[in-house]
Order: sequence, then C-alpha cells, then structure tokens
Amino acid sequence: MRKLDISRRRFLTGATVSAAALPLSGCFDAAGQRDGTVRNVLEIANSLTYRVQRLLLSSDSLAQEFPESEIRQAQRPNGTTNPQDANYLAHVAKDFSDYRLEVTGLVEQRLSLSMDEIRNMPSRTQITRHDCVEGWSCIAQWTGTPLSALLEAARVKSQARFVVFSCMDSYGNGRGGLVPYYESIDLADARHPQTILAYGLNGRSLPIANGAPLRVRVERQLGYKMAKYISGIELTDRLDGHGLGNGGYWEDNGYDWFAGI
Repeated sequence: MRKLDISRRRFLTGATVSAAALPLSGCFDAAGQRDGTVRNVLEIANSLTYRVQRLLLSSDSLAQEFPESEIRQAQRPNGTTNPQDANYLAHVAKDFSDYRLEVTGLVEQRLSLSMDEIRNMPSRTQITRHDCVEGWSCIAQWTGTPLSALLEAARVKSQARFVVFSCMDSYGNGRGGLVPYYESIDLADARHPQTILAYGLNGRSLPIANGAPLRVRVERQLGYKMAKYISGIELTDRLDGHGLGNGGYWEDNGYDWFAGI
C-alpha cells in the first residue's frame, strides 16, 4: 500500500514539473486557467474516482516526515499572502487577541475558541513537505492542534461526513465581485493524526503570508486543500450549501475535490 501511495504522490507532483517553465506567479495562477497546461495535467491526475483514491490512501498511512536538516529555506506562501478583508484587518490590528474559532454544524457541543485556548490544547509538531499544483514543494516544520481533538471536544454527530473551513480571505468570483475562500475535507482526513490546525511555522508564530492565525495542514493532500486564515469549521453531511456546491473555491472553478497524494 505504501508503494502505491508514493507512486501517486510522485505522479501528481512530478507531472506538474513539466509545466514549470510557464510564467507562473502564484500557486494557483496558471492552474486556474481551465484550458492551460497545468489544468490539463490536474484533470488527468484526478481522473481516479474518490473511492479508488481512498483505496490507494489507507486511513492510517502517514505522509513522510523529515529531519530538521531538510528545512533549507523559508516556507514559500501559496494562495493569498496579505488579505485585505475588513474583518481580517481588524484582527491583525489587535494581534488576533479577539479572534475566535467557531465550530458549528452537526455537533453536540458548539465551540468558540480563542487562540490561547487552542494553543493550550494538545499539540503536534511535524516536519512535512508541501506539494503545490504548480510543481514546487517545500519542507517545513508545522506546529498546531490536531483537528481530531477539536472534533472530539465538539462531539461530532453520526450523520456528519465533511468538515468545511470558512476563511477570512476573498477571491474573485469571475463576475467582478469577491467571494470568501472556503475548503472542505472528509472525516477520514479530518481525523488523520497529521491533520492539524497550525499556528506555528519553523519554531515561530505562523506569519500572515502563511495563513495566520490558523491554517489547516492536510499532509496527504495537495496545497490548495490546506485552507488559510480560518475563522470557522462546520460539520455537515453535504457540500451543496456552500459556495457553488463543489466543496471549495478552487473546486467551484474546475478543480477536483479530492486531491490525495
């Protein structure tokens, strides 16, 4: 099973390198072009069904972790690097002192947690590789609270199937307006031991460019699944009530929902 995992990771990350000569300025720029080279590679890579991909990625398999000696550069940001949304700027001005993470939806106990409360929960530190659809990768150390700890505290209801992340950054909707970024994963990934809500990067507080105050790390998926600037987590049994119903901002723009590697 591990051999299959490695082969899929190498295909997804290695195949996109062939498009690296394109003039890419951000993790998503060229991939967002529906007829572009990167987009075509993604469609081929993601042609496997969700069920088949889940068979390739067993529920207990771990993404590779590395020694500190492999951290050779700062973590390259992906996506938005400096949100200008009014609510986010208000939090930045107060150094996130009044920030609350809301956990809602199909739970027995709704949560509203400050950053101090989140930092006081059990933590996990892991050195992993971020793989971007653009073809680049970067190894960094991430520290945060396992998402499973929050789900346990919230007591997830049996009918829940997905975790939806609401974010404090916005993207263009293609019609001249802006829509809040959102993303989602299934409960198998949400409860995976390496899925954390990261507030630390390489031994320091998470920088704004990398998603402060909180971002999710889903180490067995591609970078666009790792939502930044998280403000809320909703447990749900369906995804059609969010955005255009495809499970994430980039999925609403043609990306595959499951990006396991």
